[in-house]
Amino acid sequence: MRAFVLTGPGESSVQDVEPPVAGPGEVVVDIARVGICGTDMELFSGEMSYLHDGLAAYPLRPGHEWCGTVAAVGAGVDPGWLGRRTTGDTQIGCGHCHRCLSGRQHVCEDRHEIGIRRGFDGALAEQMSVPVSALLPLPDAIDDTAGALVEPGGNALRAVRAADVTAGERLLVLGPGTIGLLAAQFALAQGCEVHVLGVTTPSLEFAASLGVTGAWTLDQLPDLRWDAVIDASNHAASPARAADLVDAGRRVVYIGLSETPSLLDTRTLAMKDVTAVGVLSASPGLSGAIDLYASGAVDPRPLVAATLSLDEVSDALLGHRPDHAGSGPKVHVDPRARRNP
Repeated sequence: MRAFVLTGPGESSVQDVEPPVAGPGEVVVDIARVGICGTDMELFSGEMSYLHDGLAAYPLRPGHEWCGTVAAVGAGVDPGWLGRRTTGDTQIGCGHCHRCLSGRQHVCEDRHEIGIRRGFDGALAEQMSVPVSALLPLPDAIDDTAGALVEPGGNALRAVRAADVTAGERLLVLGPGTIGLLAAQFALAQGCEVHVLGVTTPSLEFAASLGVTGAWTLDQLPDLRWDAVIDASNHAASPARAADLVDAGRRVVYIGLSETPSLLDTRTLAMKDVTAVGVLSASPGLSGAIDLYASGAVDPRPLVAATLSLDEVSDALLGHRPDHAGSGPKVHVDPRARRNP
């Protein structure tokens, strides 16, 4: 089968590799759609921290935002999974530590991360093997585009839940990327007034098209009470800005990761009695994202600007947007497609 392989910093190729085999407790999935995210770009550039602390190594096959159809099942797996459309959790815990046993496998010290950590081959390939325990079935109401947005959706939904805002309250989202805009959509669906803070005019215009009340640059940001702030940006100054902006006694949620270490004066949190919450992974939010997509309460598909072939992934990882791309922040890949002419 064909697979996209990272062979070194800035080096990649589409290779013919042996197809996966479903081991005990595993399935093989025919991949229909894969999202490219910032983590994949860091793996490609060589900047990803896991590459420097021994938790990831080249060659590696990325891709952790995916959906597809179960094509084979291994020993011990219910054959009813065959032919089912599915997506799955990125975090694969060890299954026996205190974190896994308490439902926190997404922060298991010994976890694998699909397409990222401990050599677990990802979804930028025609097929992928995955433990059946990680699967979530997709209803017919969710197409392949939305199916591959369940993983980022789970992250965003967790951020909104952590912000603890209710209908009629005002949420500020820092960063109009995929996670930030999905968080905005989830908050809008529950009746919140949502504002987005960004940098570029096109990204803010796109945010406005999703129905947010305001899309602002920093010098335009109105002096309003912010009942919660979600930092979904990658700017090192954003964590401190979020703490400064949020109303006293409320919550800031940190889901974005800055490219360099960020500084946050904890005196700001203490003197304002602010609760700060960090969010890693979509795991506890995946089923909720599926439900909201399936009900039509949230439609994530406008965020996808283009769907590419495996042969076009390297250009996307370099940050090059295809000429035919739309305005959204997300790029998808169809592993069975061929390069667009």
